[in-house]
Amino acid sequence: CYPDQVLPGSSRSLPGFDRSYLSPHSHPSPQAFLSNQMVELFEVCQQQSSDLARKEMIRTQLQQDIQHVYAVGRLYLTGSSMNGLGCRSSDADLCLVLTGNKRPDPIHVLSVLQRLFKTLPYVDRTQLIRAKVPILRFREKGSDLEFDLNVNNTMGIRNTFLLRSYAYALNEPVLPSLQREYPECFNPIMEINMVPESSKHIPPYVSRNQSSLGELFLGFLKYYATCFRWDKQVISVREARAFPKTNSKEWRNKYICVEEPFERTNVARAVHEKIKFDAIKAQFAESCRMLQQKKDLNSILPVRAIINKEASRR
Repeated sequence: CYPDQVLPGSSRSLPGFDRSYLSPHSHPSPQAFLSNQMVELFEVCQQQSSDLARKEMIRTQLQQDIQHVYAVGRLYLTGSSMNGLGCRSSDADLCLVLTGNKRPDPIHVLSVLQRLFKTLPYVDRTQLIRAKVPILRFREKGSDLEFDLNVNNTMGIRNTFLLRSYAYALNEPVLPSLQREYPECFNPIMEINMVPESSKHIPPYVSRNQSSLGELFLGFLKYYATCFRWDKQVISVREARAFPKTNSKEWRNKYICVEEPFERTNVARAVHEKIKFDAIKAQFAESCRMLQQKKDLNSILPVRAIINKEASRR
């Protein structure tokens, strides 16, 4: 699974959305109705194998053209397009990995690529965005397919294949901590070109939990609305638990603390205003209240409008 090879399958094959797991009940229940709504929404919105193939074709051509300027450059498709969680309308994220003794300046590299891309017949509307992680944004010519390209943001590659492993290796909707159970497959210092290959060695997971998707979603909202201690706890995917905040700079005086699975920094540090934090907490509480009361996904999302919009893309 090197960057010039398409990973087989699309989100259509996600075993976690096998309909046999929608509800353990023999008779329809409100939770089963909610589960069916969730799956219907997923199935109509999910990225198709043709969508992935189209993005991969662009990535392959770009890598060939980029290597005329950066011979050692390897271009990876990352994010939702590759991790199995993408929608048909999802943009495509790309990471250009440049190796060598000298760390390249991302802005300089992206400026060089911007000049190159303006000469390519299949690329249109290039825009250099000087964010904390600078990106070069562009579109496939003649379409609305948008790409964001960064340089050496290799943590994004590691997280892409961690999420892909969660999406494709499991048959039940309840997940273990893959990093805890298979640390050798998700070693944060593993050579980046081995990350896609290593993630393929995760065996199927068998869960004893019999809750339906609807019940699990309600439980998720209820936990963060009523149980989770935002002021005292850190959310950790790596450890599959919430652990107590320490007084370290990473967690001190932060409204929301979510541990990055590899670097262990706070990926929610951008929430630094109390008014925004309060709005997030309020949304958990309101969504929980509405779903508990109505057991209908339409109470918190415009489900039918989304389905109709996404179906029109097919």
